[in-house]
Amino acid sequence: MTSVSGADAVILVGGKGTRLRPLTLSAPKPMLPTAGVPFLSHVLSRVRAAGITHVVLGTSYRAEVFEQHFGDGSAFGLDIEYVVETEPLDTGGAIRNVADRLRGDDVVVFNGDILSGTDLGALVATHREVGADVTLHLQRVDDPSRFGCVPTDADGRVTAFLEKTPNPPTDQINAGCYVFRRSVIEDIPAGRPVSVERETFPGLLERGRHVHGFVDASYWLDVGTPEAFVRGSADLVTGRAPSAALPGPAGERLVLDGAVVAADAEV
Repeated sequence: MTSVSGADAVILVGGKGTRLRPLTLSAPKPMLPTAGVPFLSHVLSRVRAAGITHVVLGTSYRAEVFEQHFGDGSAFGLDIEYVVETEPLDTGGAIRNVADRLRGDDVVVFNGDILSGTDLGALVATHREVGADVTLHLQRVDDPSRFGCVPTDADGRVTAFLEKTPNPPTDQINAGCYVFRRSVIEDIPAGRPVSVERETFPGLLERGRHVHGFVDASYWLDVGTPEAFVRGSADLVTGRAPSAALPGPAGERLVLDGAVVAADAEV
């Protein structure tokens, strides 16, 4: 992965994870054990591997659990800060809510329930090379009709944000990871819910601002449902999904310390 310097990471972990109930009644979704560690550990390992060290977590539901586990981030080679939403602000509002903690000119925003293998360094490098206001990670998928589609022109500029449709014009979908110029975040209205997909991004296009698409076909999974969560955990164990946070080597199985597998058992 290409290394990044001078960028902040913002990870949005404020959701209640209703699709994963009853698991999320006791813990926020990003803290659920996944391949032996909290799911968020895998996201943080990708951030750290890209050379980004300053991370702001946008929390809400069971906010205290994150700080209890990760602390100031020093044990993970990171500098972690926490911002708590007192009321749901949607994605755009949550990003605006952390603006006063940002340090760099570029901000990589992660949706806290996405498992991805994209090259974050290349994503940020593309954003800087083209001088974009916002660059979106766009994932190519086999069935784009289940998602909102994001078409781009020959230069890679985003031309529209389309709702779910039976016959999408492109296989490119919004993959839930964005690089913002910090000044664009500061322009988002503060103190109210704002949707990036329905308000922020279309508004930038209307004003002729540069919204760019970084199109990718690497590993990508939204772990928001029980089936996807199990699949993501298995993909991490086998090494199909990249992570430096596994508490053991990737392979056919991961046996944690203290666990014993009987000699006649098949894993």
